[in-house]
Amino acid sequence: MSDRKRVGHRFDRSRAPSLQWGGQRRGPDGEIPKDGIILDCGWGRLVFAHTFSEPADVAQALREERTGRRDIAFYIRDPHVVLAYAPQELFLDPSHTFRLWLNHVPRQPASPRGFIVRQMTTSADAEGILRLYKQRRMVPTPPDFLWDNRKNRRLVYLVAEEVGTGRIVGTATGVDHSEAFDDPENGSSLWCLAVDRDCQMPGVGQAVVLQLAQTFLARGRAYMDLSVLHDNTQAIGLYEKLGFQRVPVFTVKRKNPINHALFIGPDDEDRLNPYASIITTEAKRRGIRVKIIDADEAYFSLSHGGRQIVCRESLSDLTTAIAMSRCDNKRVTSRLLRDAGLEVPLQQVAGDPAENAAFLAEHGSVVVKPARGEQGAGISVDVRDPQVLRAAVKEARTICETVLLETFHSGDDLRIIVIDHRVVAAALRKPPVIRGTGQHTVTQLIDKLSRRRAAATEGESRIPMDAETRRCVEHAGLTMDSVLEAGERLTVRKTANLHTGGTLHDVTDQLSAHLRDVAITASRALDIPVVGLDLLVPRPEGEDYVIIEANERPGLANHEPQPTAQRFVDLLFPETAESARQLHAHQAS
Repeated sequence: MSDRKRVGHRFDRSRAPSLQWGGQRRGPDGEIPKDGIILDCGWGRLVFAHTFSEPADVAQALREERTGRRDIAFYIRDPHVVLAYAPQELFLDPSHTFRLWLNHVPRQPASPRGFIVRQMTTSADAEGILRLYKQRRMVPTPPDFLWDNRKNRRLVYLVAEEVGTGRIVGTATGVDHSEAFDDPENGSSLWCLAVDRDCQMPGVGQAVVLQLAQTFLARGRAYMDLSVLHDNTQAIGLYEKLGFQRVPVFTVKRKNPINHALFIGPDDEDRLNPYASIITTEAKRRGIRVKIIDADEAYFSLSHGGRQIVCRESLSDLTTAIAMSRCDNKRVTSRLLRDAGLEVPLQQVAGDPAENAAFLAEHGSVVVKPARGEQGAGISVDVRDPQVLRAAVKEARTICETVLLETFHSGDDLRIIVIDHRVVAAALRKPPVIRGTGQHTVTQLIDKLSRRRAAATEGESRIPMDAETRRCVEHAGLTMDSVLEAGERLTVRKTANLHTGGTLHDVTDQLSAHLRDVAITASRALDIPVVGLDLLVPRPEGEDYVIIEANERPGLANHEPQPTAQRFVDLLFPETAESARQLHAHQAS
């Protein structure tokens, strides 16, 4: 992009209530100079650096950033000069800038997608956008900002809505430079692209980007720019696929807790998985010292006030070996919960084929699971045939010699997180579902969905091509080589475990008081400070349930935006809880 200054003109400030004039210098009569454009975007301000006459004014604008916001100085001509005015407060953002010339916008794909892309039109759309911001750990926007700016031509808000459910599964914000400051280059830019990490439909991000490009093309804009972190290979791959080209444009930001990972440099924490890093990030915000013990296995220590606690993700020194062993052995878990008066499936240890077949004949449908194991390995659900039962028991024994048979219960899979005997989060877990295109085989569709789930979860979620997946496909009367009709849906696993391709949908606010009490009673029966309880329920607002498992090391990162990491660190270091609450409240204000 050219770095020439904005052409001088008078700007009608009455048209721009959220537009500020940058710079602190005053003319001889005290007037504000006619340069320096700053646009409030809710999550922070865009400082259009190429509209400023002096680099010092750009630096000063960034230094005035509000707590809890992320300001971005874009189109920096001389970043080294801007940094020199506040080297302790500012840093050069490690992002690349890409540009799409709008006379080369590719067409939208014609294949069925299951969603529509449109402009934000309702307050529910705004709430959906904010939900995606929180889910993707993006800087929050004041709740009313999006709705109040829905008719602001400087800002364009697009959403992707899932057909049938109305759920918002994608969003992007566009900035019209010509509307913002009569840009002589007639440009625009893309910000805040987010896709629901649990969305199982392909192409949402691509469709939102192309629709925004078409919107700006219709307005007569010449190009659309965007800024993306240098290591976001998935996003960069998408942009290059759509024809974006790298341009030598730099970005400067202010050092703050939100940006800390961008300017502190690499360390061992970069190798931690999301379940560990969400905890270490929260700890560092509170001034708690973090030491990585084994990044590959997610072991780390936290030190504060003369105390040190070793953790492996959400498992800590505070969980005793006895409590851990109770959860590790599913047979013991079931007995303890039943003794506490809680509902659990009927259960017996798998024996010889005749005994197993008798249990199946008595109950009609069973679940087969290893007595010890995690992440859904070796579990077969809704087994109804004696021959399939024998194969399922054999598969489970590859995980643990002791195999359990349980009565099958229908219902939604509900995960409840209990920390310090208080319910912190609840989410429905749904099994992976593929959607037919009329062209691809079941194997190809599973592979595509598995790659999307892996990308959305930093490699934590994949759909295994194992006997259980093939059994579920065959149970539907299909084979792995079958071609699904366009729009046809197929559940490819019965279990909703995240690690085998499942998705989570937050229902914390809908959880009934009865199920909250059930979860707390279970955590006390197991005498464990942190636990993830798995229940089958008709609906989270009701009272019916059956507890099927307890996990001593639940993945806290799966339940954002609920404050799971905050409550976990509160448990470990209660003396930091009050100051942390004040910090989070201030950042969200």
